[in-house]
Parts: sequence; structure tokens; C-alpha cells
Amino acid sequence: MFIHRKIIAHLRQMLDKFPVVFLTGPRQSGKTTLMKEFFKDYKYFNLERIDLREIILSDPIGFLKNAGDKVIIDEAQNIPELFSYIQVFSDERGTTGQYILSGSQSFLLNEKISQSLAGRVSINHLLPFDISELPKEITKDYLSLIFSGFFPRIFHHKINPNDFYPSYLQTYIERDIRTLKAVENLNTFTRFLTLCAGRTGQILNLTSIANDTGISVNTVKSWLSLLEASYIIFLLKPYHNNFNKRVIKAPKLYFYDTGIVCSLLRINDEKSVKVHHLYGALFENFVISEIIKLFYHSGKQPQIYYYKESNGKEIDCIIEKSFNNIIALEIKGGETFNKDYLKNFSVFSESNFSQVKKYLLFPEAKNTQIEDIYLFNWNGIEEIINN
Repeated sequence: MFIHRKIIAHLRQMLDKFPVVFLTGPRQSGKTTLMKEFFKDYKYFNLERIDLREIILSDPIGFLKNAGDKVIIDEAQNIPELFSYIQVFSDERGTTGQYILSGSQSFLLNEKISQSLAGRVSINHLLPFDISELPKEITKDYLSLIFSGFFPRIFHHKINPNDFYPSYLQTYIERDIRTLKAVENLNTFTRFLTLCAGRTGQILNLTSIANDTGISVNTVKSWLSLLEASYIIFLLKPYHNNFNKRVIKAPKLYFYDTGIVCSLLRINDEKSVKVHHLYGALFENFVISEIIKLFYHSGKQPQIYYYKESNGKEIDCIIEKSFNNIIALEIKGGETFNKDYLKNFSVFSESNFSQVKKYLLFPEAKNTQIEDIYLFNWNGIEEIINN
């Protein structure tokens, strides 16, 4: 079963405009399947193969000459030196749609791309499935989705999440992390990753994580950068534009996929999600990661934040679609409406915003409205973004 990926239409548009299109995202997010399935007129090369890497390194110019003018280079981070040669070839030809590059380790790619392909490359992100890409019958149970996560292999091959994620994390740590000098003790890094899972949806406290892991604050910063660069976590920055009051300035920590969080927290089935003490944070992570994916898979850069004042008033998610076009989203895991869910929206009565669209999202909401606040079910995320 191949599930169509929303980003394909955007990638085709970028191939008509740029000589090089770069597709990045976490391992196992479906990059290779997408490229092979929908760009069959391109020659495909996978740089995970050691023998192929040796051939290319011995004669990069000869390789690119023989490869032709429509080439896919998968896992391109393995030979970042190749980008300079691609720049020369693409400039000489002067046509669009010559190369599709992919990679899962942006910490090895971003600098080389910026140096060699600036102005010539369209950078795009493919994350695990978003809810709009999955069949409707799969997306009915949000607890099951939180537990299973959204990696394609789970759905294509019907793999139990309890079998998939431990192997995925072990492979990630052993293949991507152990090769970096910044990480000497993999057991300590694994403990650090588990502690991050226990802080999902929380404001980042570097000192607390450092103390609990037994490492320095600078090491925490370095390891968080690795997790960000390999698409395990993202840090949601605080929003402060147009607000006069003192606000919290530290980011919040979230994971791109809740299945990884559940595995790290030793949650073994979807029923355990609801009774776990981090259920509220898991549901919030689920919604916000979906928003991130919906933007990236549409070829857009997400402008997403949270807002919290020093007096405790907080808005879980603020989406800045354009200047003065703001969506404020409160996310609650409770299935029954509580009027206290609405109280934090009062922050906007004292702000400088002339227009804010306010939404309250919780699992069993019936799409309705209370004054100027819209109540939405969790599966209405795409409708909220598109207004």
C-alpha cells in the first residue's frame, strides 16, 4: 500500500524553478520511496553504498558526466564534497530540474548547501505522514495515532510500534550519533533522550536536564542541536511581537513524532496513553507536530510559536500566517468541555492585535462557537490552518 504524499506537487513545482531540489527529513520518513515512485525519469544513486561512494570519490567529475542531467542522489550527506561539483555542472547546463538530493542529517548538509548551492537549491522537508495523508479509517482513533506515530513503515508493513521504535532509536543512535565526536558515551545520550521525552511540551530548562543526566549545560545544548538536526525534536519559540507585558523567553521542547515519545516513556499500548501522567503533553505534542507537518508538506515554512506571560497565562500555539493575521490555538486533552479552557484567551483583550482568530481544540469537540472562540475537534487542524 503506497500512500500518496502531499509534498509531491510542491516538489514538481520547485523542479520547474530550480536546478537542484533538496529533500530532507528524518530517517524512514519516506524520502527514498517518494523519489523512486514519482521521479522515475531520474537516475537513482544511493550513497549509503560504500562501493558507490568510493567510485564517486575517485572521480566525481566523471561520475556526474556519466550520470546525466536528471539525477537523484540519496543520502547525499555521505559525500558533501560533491555539492561543489554539482554547482559547476548545474551552472554550465543552465536548466532547471537537474538534481534531486536527499539527506537525513542536516548537521552534515546545511553548511555545505549554503556554501555551494546558495540561490540554486530549493530546500524541502518530508516528515512522517500527516493526518491528511492517511486514510480516514486510520485517523479515527487519536489515541492509537499518538501511540503508533506516523512513520510510513508502520502503516505499509503493519509493524507493531513496540517492535518498530526501539529498533529505530537504536539504529539512529548507533548510525547517526556514534559517528559524532560530540557524543562519547552512548548510554548517557540514551538517558538524555529519555529525559527529553519526559519533558515534552515543557519549557526548556537546560540546567535541570544537565543535572538529571549528569552532563554539563554546554553538552545539553550540543546534544539538543543534534536531536534538532536529525529531526527527532523541535523547539517551539515564544511569541512576543506586539505584546507589552513581560513574557517567558525560553522555548518549549516537542518531538516530531509522538510514537518515539511513547516508546521512550515505555507506553506499551494506546489505552495506556490516556492514563499516563503526560497524556496532556502527548496530546499537545500530537497537535502541534501535525501543524508543523501540514505546513512543511505544503512547501511552507511554519511560523509557529507559543505564548506565556510571567503571571502564568499561556496560549499553547500561535500561528502567524502573515502580519496581523494570527491564529491562537488552545489545546486540551480533556474530552468534556470546561469553561476554564477559555480563560487564557483573555490575553488578547490587552494586546495590540486588531484581529486574532481564536480556536479551542479538544478530542470530543463538536465544531461550534462560543462568542468569538471556535471549538474544534482534533481532526479539524487542517481546516483551522486554512481558515
